Amino acid sequence: MAKASAAMEAKAAAAAGGNRMGDKLVALGLITTDQLEVALHEKRRSNKMLGNVLVDLGFVAEATLTAILAERTGSESFDPTRAVIDPAIATRLPKEVAVRHKVLLIGLDQGTAHLAMADPYDVLALDVVRRYLPPDTETVPLVCPESILFDLVDRAYGAQLSIDGMLREIQTGEFDPTSIQNEHGRYLHPVVRLINALLLDAARQGASDLHFEPEGNFIRLRYRIDGVMLPIRAFHVDYWGAMSQRLKLMSGMNIAETRMPQDGRFTLFVANREVDFRVSSMPTVFGENIVLRVLDHVKALRSLSELGFSPQALTAMERMLRRPEGILVVTGPTGSGKTTTLYAMLNKIKSVELNIKTLEDPVEYKLGLVRQTQVREASGLTFAEGIRAMLRQDPDILFIGEVRDPETAQMALRASMTGHQVFSTVHTNDAVGVVARLIDLGMPIGMMAGNIIGSMSQRLTRVLCVHCKEMGPATAEECQLLGVDPAHPPVIGHARHGGCPECRHTGYRGRVAIAEVIEFTPEIDELVVAGATRGAILDMARRQGFISIVEDGIGKVLAGETSVAALSRAVHLVARNTPPSGAHPAK
Repeated sequence: MAKASAAMEAKAAAAAGGNRMGDKLVALGLITTDQLEVALHEKRRSNKMLGNVLVDLGFVAEATLTAILAERTGSESFDPTRAVIDPAIATRLPKEVAVRHKVLLIGLDQGTAHLAMADPYDVLALDVVRRYLPPDTETVPLVCPESILFDLVDRAYGAQLSIDGMLREIQTGEFDPTSIQNEHGRYLHPVVRLINALLLDAARQGASDLHFEPEGNFIRLRYRIDGVMLPIRAFHVDYWGAMSQRLKLMSGMNIAETRMPQDGRFTLFVANREVDFRVSSMPTVFGENIVLRVLDHVKALRSLSELGFSPQALTAMERMLRRPEGILVVTGPTGSGKTTTLYAMLNKIKSVELNIKTLEDPVEYKLGLVRQTQVREASGLTFAEGIRAMLRQDPDILFIGEVRDPETAQMALRASMTGHQVFSTVHTNDAVGVVARLIDLGMPIGMMAGNIIGSMSQRLTRVLCVHCKEMGPATAEECQLLGVDPAHPPVIGHARHGGCPECRHTGYRGRVAIAEVIEFTPEIDELVVAGATRGAILDMARRQGFISIVEDGIGKVLAGETSVAALSRAVHLVARNTPPSGAHPAK
């Protein structure tokens, strides 16, 4: 019998009594009694763990739940960023055991087994795990959020995709048992399994988009990962008819229509979490081109501090969020993370005391405590009409997906003038350009002054892979772009040629936000009213601590987070003679 579990089982038995997790969360003020009752009712219906139900309902953050579990069990939290999972050790447990009991064997040394577990109170899981360990092995549970745990399980056991076998089966009709992707082992058509395998692989790799591109006699499949298109596979054009029909069926499109663009949407479960796919088809000279946008709720909904903003930008944003009324505008090109930033802002300020309404096109992610509405222009629900309707719903805060016409701009500004806090996006190149854009939409200067809280422009730049990046002195050309003295070049990071397996041999892994924020102070409002030039507004903003988006990016280069090459893809770098005022010193 394993030595370990007596104490753990005693703790579990104690937890089963009056000191329940729900009571603990209520006592700490993290949830209300009503929320606990709703969660317990849903738990009985879904047969899920109470903690998972609370997270699903948006009543408590997964990180908070993990911290409470770790404290109550006396266990440590498992940090996956500081651990390397050895598949040879992890696979001592069958994958079905790991998935069913939400446990991963992460270490086995000198009679001690370390287990990453979603629920360290799960005595049954511990008993099952011991069957696969040497006798008298001590088990040490570490608390790990369920979403992270399932990602680690997928990585440790491999995706097990037999795509070549599926293609042979489509071509020959011969059954390949190794390509079955069904937990119950039932036979599915190879096209169904092939599409499922590709979609799951894209989600696991962190792709934001999948591109199926017909070209001559083949179909090219590319993923967009960290903002860059990467070729994945090529299929013969003979497979494309069945593959495209499957994608259109899944997304609710008309499979008989091939000459007109179509849009659709569907949901898959990846690592026990919902991932949405938005689908768009477009006829081309070689056939239908299909692009899928991957909307992973867990990975996309992050806090402001997790998005990588500089301390100056974070401080400015937090000051603006404390303003009781006015409009905050975020700008940037498509794919620059504007919606993610605005969702992070809403997540930071939402509470049961506030009525938050959103109007989006489309609603990408669902937020707890936020009433979200999707624009339907074909039915007459435009942004302007939606704002009128929302103002009759007694809102405190409004989020308007985009200001794209004069009527929407006027309604948004009027809402900010009547005591509401308004968040929105506008397409401009920089933060100061918001004023010119609103004037272009017909807004009176006097209407803007005093009602704009601030404007923010952002981009995303790739992050150097921490496992293989190379540090070295900047070249003379890089010194000019960074605005530093070439005689004393700073040590900066470079992507290693060929990368490593951790970064898919690209040299980069992940992206970080770079931003510029202008707070509309009374001094800047006066300049706006006076019709001052953008240069005058920028000069005043600089005297108040403004740092441009280029300077923010240079600070991240000098800190070793990104490279000059990656930054130049996100912003326009020009040779500088003096160090930028906002650049951070090299680390």
